[in-house]
Amino acid sequence: MEACTAVAREIEKVLTKFTSYSDHATNTITSLHNNIESLQTEIDQVGGDKNITDPQASILNEAMGRVKEAVTRLSSDHRDLHSSVSKVGKAVDKNFTADFGCISNDSVFSGDKQQLVNEVICQHFFREGLLDIAEEFISETGLELQEESREPFFELNRILAALKARDLGPALQWAEENREKLRAQNSSLEFKLHRLAYINLIKEGPLSVPQAIEYARVHFTPFVYQHEKVIQSLMGCLLYVKGGLENSPYSDLLSPHQWSEICDVFTRDACSLLGLSVDSSLAVCVNAGCTALPVLLNIKQVMQQRAVHNMWNTKEELPIEIDLGPSSRYHSIFACPILRQQSTETNPPMRLICGHVISRDALNKLTTSAKLKCPYCPVEQNPADAVQIFF
Repeated sequence: MEACTAVAREIEKVLTKFTSYSDHATNTITSLHNNIESLQTEIDQVGGDKNITDPQASILNEAMGRVKEAVTRLSSDHRDLHSSVSKVGKAVDKNFTADFGCISNDSVFSGDKQQLVNEVICQHFFREGLLDIAEEFISETGLELQEESREPFFELNRILAALKARDLGPALQWAEENREKLRAQNSSLEFKLHRLAYINLIKEGPLSVPQAIEYARVHFTPFVYQHEKVIQSLMGCLLYVKGGLENSPYSDLLSPHQWSEICDVFTRDACSLLGLSVDSSLAVCVNAGCTALPVLLNIKQVMQQRAVHNMWNTKEELPIEIDLGPSSRYHSIFACPILRQQSTETNPPMRLICGHVISRDALNKLTTSAKLKCPYCPVEQNPADAVQIFF
């Protein structure tokens, strides 16, 4: 953050100078232009067949001198501005590290892992609706993606494009086709789509009220028990349609944010239904990396200064905890109460038959003669009976 602030200060100086020099140059050039036009008018009035008098020649020389002086001053300002711009580049070089090799791990792109990285990138293109780029990427990398793995993205993008164009038809059809599955995951997507369709009807004015009432009678009935209060509010707003909803207690129903909200709800529920993550895996990784990178660079620099280079080379864990924010917390993390270490893939949490949970390393250390005594209760058991827990 300090690095960004330092660069921002230099940029602010450049912008301030640019504004100042621009105003000064505009005023100077305008003044010279008006002066020369005035002289040109006087010369035209004298006539082209007469010689210029000494006073007139002196005036012209003074005008030429002012032009040369202005050009010299503007050139100097231009050089000064370039000097300030170069300072921004120096500030970037000084405050930002261009070499990330000290904290990179090239092994994540080797062998079969490269295939996984390519799949993540390709899926990101499909998610964003960049179908042509995705197909070209598949061709160049030699990826083999089954058609059934692409189809969900095509349908999602088609429906999202319609929603962004304020067309509820494709989304409503999809929600009705998947009604039972959506209900099983307690989704309110279908109701929110019908709610938005109802609002679109009452926006058309008093003449559309009978049609809106009929629409509500048909489509709101299945949702009465779950959304009774919302439906009551939607029916109550009909009293204000004639006078205009924008001047009523129901003006929030006209908010354009409802369209962006319905896009988010559809994306979340559809991805959940199709077994896809709501956010692109590539975007999640990049955002996490951008958040963690400054902290990792700082800790690496401290480790190098204190000559503890081997502290962060052999373990698949970070030397410090980095808070990526609540949006990046997907599940609980188990910390072994015996060894006071967080569990990893190689050291997962293990449930004993008595119900207590310890890490696998702790289980191995507590095992003697093929027997294990729980550290929290007197139950003696076979270590082989312990079961791995997944969070």
